[in-house]
Amino acid sequence: MNAHFAAECRKRRERRLRGDTETIGERFERDRAAMLPLPAAPYEACEKVSTRVNSLSLVRYRTNDYCVPTEYGHRQVVVKGYVHEVAIAHRSEVIARHARSYEHEAVVFDPLHYLALLEQKTKALDQAAPLVGWQLPDCFLTLRHLLEARLGKPGSREYIQVLRLLETFALEQVTGAVEDALRMGTISFDAVKHLLLCRIERRPPRLDTENWPHLPLAQVRTTRAADYTVLLPCLPSVTSHLDAEVAL
Repeated sequence: MNAHFAAECRKRRERRLRGDTETIGERFERDRAAMLPLPAAPYEACEKVSTRVNSLSLVRYRTNDYCVPTEYGHRQVVVKGYVHEVAIAHRSEVIARHARSYEHEAVVFDPLHYLALLEQKTKALDQAAPLVGWQLPDCFLTLRHLLEARLGKPGSREYIQVLRLLETFALEQVTGAVEDALRMGTISFDAVKHLLLCRIERRPPRLDTENWPHLPLAQVRTTRAADYTVLLPCLPSVTSHLDAEVAL
């Protein structure tokens, strides 16, 4: 349809209106010479509203609330309402983008905006409204269970630190690192971050478990000659003979 309109406009530029010696296109070129130049920046086809972030890190636009990172609570922001998107800016920086909602009294959350606060309040992890309905691959839940089983409350904090990697890296990249950590048995935030960077930089991981004292280490007992008697018939004399040889 746009191509059809453009073609029709070009045709109309060749027409001459009654009483004029110039075509519409020629008259337009003469008028354009007297016009101001176009703005240096493209026109933003949006509605701009200045408002303030509330205590829940939410911004009201029209009839709906949109979240911003918790660090911007109670600050003055500018909301740009596009047809399909709502962008929220603080000074010259866009701090949040959301798909625009045309519902009434809806709340649009981004879980990543609240992870920094949850890292300090780990007990709210299961009750946090911004995280409700957040669908993550199953490996994340497995990692959380293992971290909390081994470390308790610090395990919940390490799990949130793993989630915060999503603030910088793509979900596919972090998911791959979590799966690598589970497969290798290196259950910690440091291990996941190391494996993630190795994936991005395309280098082999070098994990030294001595850097993570909370990881379970294998305890191997020194083998005695008498231990091999389990492979022989149950003869008391054999066991005594082997113990004697070890003593000699």
